[in-house]
Amino acid sequence: MRLIHFKKSAIWLCFALTTSTSALAGDRLLGTGGVTQVEGAGGGGLMPWALITGYGTNQQIGGSAFYTHAETKGDFKLRTTGIALGFYNRVEVSASQARFGLSDTVPGEEIHLNTLGVKVRVLGDAIYDQDNWLPQVSVGAQYKYNEDYSFVPKLLGAQSRSGIDLYVAASKLYLGALNGYNLLLNANLHASKANQFGLLGFGGDKHDQYRIYPAVSAAVMLSDNWLLGSELRYKPDNLSVYKENSAHDVFMTWFPHKNVSVTGAYIDLGTIANKDNQTGWYLSGQINY
Repeated sequence: MRLIHFKKSAIWLCFALTTSTSALAGDRLLGTGGVTQVEGAGGGGLMPWALITGYGTNQQIGGSAFYTHAETKGDFKLRTTGIALGFYNRVEVSASQARFGLSDTVPGEEIHLNTLGVKVRVLGDAIYDQDNWLPQVSVGAQYKYNEDYSFVPKLLGAQSRSGIDLYVAASKLYLGALNGYNLLLNANLHASKANQFGLLGFGGDKHDQYRIYPAVSAAVMLSDNWLLGSELRYKPDNLSVYKENSAHDVFMTWFPHKNVSVTGAYIDLGTIANKDNQTGWYLSGQINY
């Protein structure tokens, strides 16, 4: 039985920041909750950031809903839907479901991965602490449950259908730092044993222990409505049958309205199952309040 079920409501993408006072919504500036990453947390497309989702201040509750669609040249398809709530710019909770189409590797079949997440801001403010060199730092956990573990992941050597990823995220906005443009930098450390984010189960015949993996990203606000950025996330390589590579993207985000954003991106996921060089695209969007 599925733990989480969502209808396509709105969309996923990547983050943006502006200092324009006309862009206020929910009393926080446009984009200051980030967007939603592949596992449902507020951040970029591939990695959680330290930012708390939504536009709520320290006296408000904000939130977001998202949908994303990604495809690779090997015809793997990923569709992810979810929601997140941000409480008083301090605590974030999220829930998402990813559906991964297995292409001609297993024709007509897909894997469902459900994720519940929590994130807590422990110090700093990425936007307003401009006179302080310290970044905003958050800690988080994501519980993932693979509904179809016995179907493909177990046959490939995965050791478990569920797992918990732990992470520390640091984010810092530098106003006017890049030739007058705002620059956002992010760095993460993940403790994980998830195969392909958990889509192929957890642990394997090569490794079945938690290890720590880094992730980094940077984004530049080109105008009040456009953001350009890139992310790199390292992942476990637990299965001897197929090698797993790091994930990388280059994205462009458009904000047609203060509560809506849409992102298109080039993605490079390396080897997925029996297919290598899996590059492709994603199109995603999000509604924030």
